[in-house]
Amino acid sequence: MREPRREPGSRAPRPTEGATCAGPGESWSPTPNSMLRVLLSAQASAARLSGLLLLPPVQPCCLGPGKWGDWPPGGGLHAGPVQGLQRLLEQARSPGELLRWLGQNPTKVRAHHYPVALRRLGQLLGSQPRPPPVEQATLQDLSQLIIRNCPSFDIHTIHACLHLAVLLGFPSDGPLMCALEQERRFRLPPKPPPSLQPVLRGGQRLEAALSCPRFLRHPRQHLIRSLAEARPEELTPHVMVLLAQHLARHRLREPQLLEAIAHFLVVQEMQLSSKVVQKLVLPFGRLNYLPLEQQFMPCLERILAREAGVAPLATVNILMSLCQLRCLPFRALHFVFSPGFINHISGTPHALIVRRYLSLLDAAVELELPGYRGPRLPRRQQVPIFPQPLITDRARCKYSHKDIVAEGLRQLLGEEKYRQDLTVPPGYCTDFLLCVSSSGAVLPVRTQDPFLPYPPRSCPQGQAASQPTTHDPAQRVVLMLRERWHFCRDGRVLLGSRALRERHLGLMGYQLLPLPFEELESQRGLPQLKSYLRQKLQALGLRWGPEGGFG
Repeated sequence: MREPRREPGSRAPRPTEGATCAGPGESWSPTPNSMLRVLLSAQASAARLSGLLLLPPVQPCCLGPGKWGDWPPGGGLHAGPVQGLQRLLEQARSPGELLRWLGQNPTKVRAHHYPVALRRLGQLLGSQPRPPPVEQATLQDLSQLIIRNCPSFDIHTIHACLHLAVLLGFPSDGPLMCALEQERRFRLPPKPPPSLQPVLRGGQRLEAALSCPRFLRHPRQHLIRSLAEARPEELTPHVMVLLAQHLARHRLREPQLLEAIAHFLVVQEMQLSSKVVQKLVLPFGRLNYLPLEQQFMPCLERILAREAGVAPLATVNILMSLCQLRCLPFRALHFVFSPGFINHISGTPHALIVRRYLSLLDAAVELELPGYRGPRLPRRQQVPIFPQPLITDRARCKYSHKDIVAEGLRQLLGEEKYRQDLTVPPGYCTDFLLCVSSSGAVLPVRTQDPFLPYPPRSCPQGQAASQPTTHDPAQRVVLMLRERWHFCRDGRVLLGSRALRERHLGLMGYQLLPLPFEELESQRGLPQLKSYLRQKLQALGLRWGPEGGFG
């Protein structure tokens, strides 16, 4: 379609004066102002009308390319007189002729003819240099025809007529728009009645909240209130397991909730299997929280004695949580280190993970239980405890300070003066390890054995196992990153696994230099971080540089 000729002196319409013009196959959304007055005015310029009502030609089977979709079988075109009427409408030369074709052929008119007529009306008024005035009666008669027949329209025809009526400027509160909108609403699928939410009591409300897929960190006070309002019979093992998993997953060290779990475990001891108990005990070890419930440990010892041989993996999981709390029962250790138990788990699918946990338990016995005299894990059965950084560190590596600390140490000491991510026996991964002489000089790591002997050399009679001795003059300093996610959510208590690692490295003779996340986050850029690391190392009496002086 050619661009309509402008009259001399007329200006092209600005975007704020009307609709945006679009060609065939393009979307067009004019402003729904009172365009009908423009159409009824003979003095309106052709450019104005073309800008408002430049409509693409009607396709044989749809109102516009991809706009309303193909006509369904009930409202499509028919051969013979029906198709001939559509051609007559498309070729009408005036609004009066359009109305005449529709009114004189009532038996041939189908639903899809009305949007064709509306579209042709817009083309007539937008394509002529001086469009003739449209009589109000003509538009009213066309409206009445559509209103009278719209109950037989399908939803596509109703949408097409609504769209074209808006473009033509019919008032939104007029009879035509109201009738079409009413028919459109009648054809909408009925809304299902709102489901009645049952009244949930304390335990049910707690279970519903914890079971919600989108539930991340429910307000703590709501959890405590739901727990307080629950009756004893409503607190089922399933509800308490959900609560325990939630606290462990989100590192919520809430004493009231943890004490409630401990009390539930003691009261329901005889009804709980070790597979359920391992889930209830999990948050205590992870959150480094030993409950005040006096019967907590005796209860767990009885459960382990009763079910240790039934569920080996659950038994070891319970002992792992107790290891983090430094509360390992000797009787259970005798059982899991016995040849029968070790042979039993060797052929199971979870043999490797059980051996890894048993290796950690054996290290805890070696370092923390000098009074234990029972069986131990044979050396041939031992495996590295944590041969690589923990999953949480790998998942959050992009948020870690490890890379910038490594760069600071490289510029401060040199690459040969430290080792990163070195795993030391019995399998603990260190962040950064330095070898230091007795005078405090930082030594090149390649000239020293970075590992301290494990097990530690035997102590003199009467010396505590927590004070290991070493004949190696070189000391090993481990820089420990304490990231934000290494703590419970309150930011003050290390998670059980982190506290256990630091505790065992210290007992093996490594000198620990913690780097808390609050201090690391306060450093602005590498120069400040280097100054921070220099102060930390100098506080330990360390020296470095070409002559052993400060660099």
